[in-house]
Amino acid sequence: MLIYKEFIGSVRFSADDEVFHGKIEGIDDRVSYEGITVTELMRNFRNAVDDHIVLCGEAGKKPVKSCKGTFNVRIPVDLHQAAVKKATLLGVSLNQVVKSALEREVFIVSKGVRA
Repeated sequence: MLIYKEFIGSVRFSADDEVFHGKIEGIDDRVSYEGITVTELMRNFRNAVDDHIVLCGEAGKKPVKSCKGTFNVRIPVDLHQAAVKKATLLGVSLNQVVKSALEREVFIVSKGVRA
């Protein structure tokens, strides 16, 4: 993965074409980039992000994927039951337990990621 200005880019390699390629993740548009070398791939990724930001600004739309604040998560039944028990013992909603767990996990992961 590549990171630039809070954007994440995927990295793939095509053996047939002998080229690295990827796309900006977490956006509503499809923006891709490629390069023969890692240096070229990284430069083209940064350029793609910069261009995406400019084009979104000109179009009056947000450059990141819009999120509504709700989503469905499929988990094993035993994990669901354990989360309900935890919420009951804490005297909070299941939603609050899940929110707290996500906040802890995302915070831990994001501490190790460099922009």
